[in-house]
Amino acid sequence: MNKILVIAPHPDDEVLGVGGTIAKFASMGDEIYVVIVTKGYPPLFSEEMVIRGREEALKAHKLLGVKKTFFLDKFPAAKLDTIPHSEINAELTNIIQMLKPDILFIPFYGDIHLDHQRVFLSSLVAVRPNDNFSPKCIFAYETLSETNWNAPYLTPGFIPNVFVDISDFIDRKIQAMKLYQSQLKPFPHERSIESLQALATLRGSTIGVRAAEAFVLIREIK
Repeated sequence: MNKILVIAPHPDDEVLGVGGTIAKFASMGDEIYVVIVTKGYPPLFSEEMVIRGREEALKAHKLLGVKKTFFLDKFPAAKLDTIPHSEINAELTNIIQMLKPDILFIPFYGDIHLDHQRVFLSSLVAVRPNDNFSPKCIFAYETLSETNWNAPYLTPGFIPNVFVDISDFIDRKIQAMKLYQSQLKPFPHERSIESLQALATLRGSTIGVRAAEAFVLIREIK
């Protein structure tokens, strides 16, 4: 059994990037944990929006088989660039040292959202292999409407080198995303059910299966 931690800057990033993989690993008996790093605060987000988003997250996580969800209340969504890097590092370090995950999934550094970039950097600080513990594998996941909206050739491009076959779990991933009604957009917006399905089909075709999720391997310890 593996202990797996998914770190998401905002609610729904974890389903968009890792939803099928979460469901697959959970079905095999692995323990799955999710950390939502930020919380929305006025004036950008109403209290009603925050409550709804967290309720949607918990429903989606229950469907996928997540054992426990952590919500970090002290970091404002869309404002991580205003928070000292050391504070985010410390919070993520505490959680990682408590859980000691075997496998870690984090957002991709090339995402256009600054929150994603900051979470990527703080996650890597938290798992530096200079202590008694470090995850065996660290993967970066892609997030529709964030990962491929940055400037090509000027910022890191998402070039996956690890694929997880989610053919038997794509329907559950879609169902989980449908629970995030507050985050869904109508097609052809990237954050739509149709686009999510299309990306899974594309990634699956890359390896000859019906549906897949793609990742960049950051580090592996054998």
